[in-house]
Amino acid sequence: MKIQIWSATQAALIAFLALVAPSWAEQLSNKPIDPGWDKARQAMATWQIAQRGISDERVLEAMKTVPRHLFIPPEHHSEAYQDGPVPIGWGQTISQPYIVAYMTEALRLKPSDRVLEIGTGCGYQAAVLAKLVRQVYTIEIIEPLGLKAQALLQQLGYKNIKVAIGDGYLGWPKAAPFDAIIVTAAPDHIPQALTNQLALNGRLVIPLGKTWQSLVRITRTSKGLTQETLLPVRFVPMTGQAQKH
Repeated sequence: MKIQIWSATQAALIAFLALVAPSWAEQLSNKPIDPGWDKARQAMATWQIAQRGISDERVLEAMKTVPRHLFIPPEHHSEAYQDGPVPIGWGQTISQPYIVAYMTEALRLKPSDRVLEIGTGCGYQAAVLAKLVRQVYTIEIIEPLGLKAQALLQQLGYKNIKVAIGDGYLGWPKAAPFDAIIVTAAPDHIPQALTNQLALNGRLVIPLGKTWQSLVRITRTSKGLTQETLLPVRFVPMTGQAQKH
């Protein structure tokens, strides 16, 4: 499986964004980054996230900082800071803020970490991760969705995110090992390639299952892999090679 890493200039990517989503491009070029959304984000972080048990101050600060409304279609802006998933096109959704924060905290991230994300989606989770770690690698299987996310992340000034278009089931071998891996779509089993790409003491947070799913954390130790079940979740299924195994 070949992962395609895009290296087009920012101007070309924004031109692509303007082609597939003119309203998003217009929003980025003509309006302030954060026109009055700060209070909504602060309330989201306090009442939806901190009050439900998320205590990592770095995670909370990232959730207060990243402009979630810019990562969803304009017609859904009224839902941007509500506690629920939002459609982002191509049959995909952006996870509810609490789940983004929960999975991020579950990764137990350090500033020096290198993190792999499987399922870029609109790019929001990658943006949150980028506030917390040294480098984020993210893979999206749906090409136009991945290109749109890459364009937006570049426009917003994220320098430590690398986006690839491809099937994340096999991870990103050339960039491995990773201190943490997060999967934002649900296979019915743990892809061995992902556990193989964990560094010693590396953590993998992944939803598992079909109709009924559980979020689990896998940790690579000197004695092998350990697995913890964290909470019940509902994610879109992982597509591509995951469906063939």
